[in-house]
Amino acid sequence: MKILLTGFEPFAGEKLNPSWEAVRRIGNEKIEGLEIETLRLPTVFGRAIEVAIQVIGRFDPDIVICIGQAGGRSEIGIERVAINVNDAGIKDNEGNQPVDEPIAKGGPTAYWSTLPIKSLVRAIREEGIPAGVSNSAGTYVCNNIMYGILNYLAGEGINSRAGLIHIPFLPEQAINYPGKSSMSLETIISGLKAAIKTAAKMEEDENPPDGKIH
Repeated sequence: MKILLTGFEPFAGEKLNPSWEAVRRIGNEKIEGLEIETLRLPTVFGRAIEVAIQVIGRFDPDIVICIGQAGGRSEIGIERVAINVNDAGIKDNEGNQPVDEPIAKGGPTAYWSTLPIKSLVRAIREEGIPAGVSNSAGTYVCNNIMYGILNYLAGEGINSRAGLIHIPFLPEQAINYPGKSSMSLETIISGLKAAIKTAAKMEEDENPPDGKIH
């Protein structure tokens, strides 16, 4: 089975992005039965989608798992849905700051992740790592890439499954944001490897109640 694993370059003045730090480490390891391709995406609206589509066309993955930084979160978040809007609170790495703009004009309002999201949550928790289903991927470049890839796959009739996982700050980042949670890189990698293995072996999701009241 072929898996494309993507992470992002640093943004917003940061010197590193935990998503790419984790992805490149995982790419250097062997996971039995899986062929993993890694890709470092630009933190740029639209451009990230273009880069990902080029590699999807060449690599023809069975699964695409995008990893993004969600600074301040305290758990690994498996995103349920991507919405068709760019609304940037800060500029991207090329100075773009779209506000209330569609990702795909005339496209669907949203796309559901096609990963077994609750199964991924369970697998990560079984490693003793905090994880949960997230119902908002935001409106920055992470949501942009998730929506863009799912929109491309749907439009081309490609059966590859895809989704997005958000991870917390690393401790060395969190010291600059008092009160914000963090997670060690080793813990993040362990959680992501559990998610990758589970995504590879499970197409149908479990459906235990795991919703949020707020």
